[in-house]
Amino acid sequence: MQLIIGDKAYSTWSLRPWLVLKRCGAEFEEVVVRLNRPDTAERIAEHSPAGKVPVLHVEGVTIWDSMAIAVWAAERFPEVPLWPADAHARWLARSVACEMHSSFMGMRVQCAMGPQHTMVGPDRSEPPGDPQVAAELRRLVDIFRTMRAQFGAGGPFLFGEWSVPDAFFTPIAARIRHYQLDLAAHGDVDGAARAYVDTLLAQPDFLEWSEGGLSELAKA
Repeated sequence: MQLIIGDKAYSTWSLRPWLVLKRCGAEFEEVVVRLNRPDTAERIAEHSPAGKVPVLHVEGVTIWDSMAIAVWAAERFPEVPLWPADAHARWLARSVACEMHSSFMGMRVQCAMGPQHTMVGPDRSEPPGDPQVAAELRRLVDIFRTMRAQFGAGGPFLFGEWSVPDAFFTPIAARIRHYQLDLAAHGDVDGAARAYVDTLLAQPDFLEWSEGGLSELAKA
């Protein structure tokens, strides 16, 4: 099994399925395609029919898109609780994970994590003042606080125990930390959203990913 990913310092899309596979205890080979290089598109095309990473190669099949890989993992590792056991929680977990997957374009653009805005580097950027980013932050705070209040009694993650939405929100948590975005100014009246962000950033698998990103930067 091979997981083709972009640089750990930059590729937030690659982080999501990497976290899911780590949670499953899956044994997989990492193949890193260096991004923002003259041959990046050519290298990715060797692995991905969609021309994007991440991509999972397993049993002669190519699975692309981070959500598709997460769905595959839930089928392949049914013993690992990648989605909440409670039906209502599971429906909402899928809803918020898909919303994260398809939305929040303002933060993706204005809070970029590319070569000039590395996820794990020592520099920090000024928080962007874009109105769309502010609206998206309010939505994120609402998701975090609402799901934690309704379903978070069983643990520190969004639905208590770790699940796929936590993998999908970890990159946005890194953006919030990197840009020093003030969640309290966007509705986090009790600090619940901030506590959840801190939980994601302290998760051991994410710390391992971050160490890999630092190693990449040191070699660059």
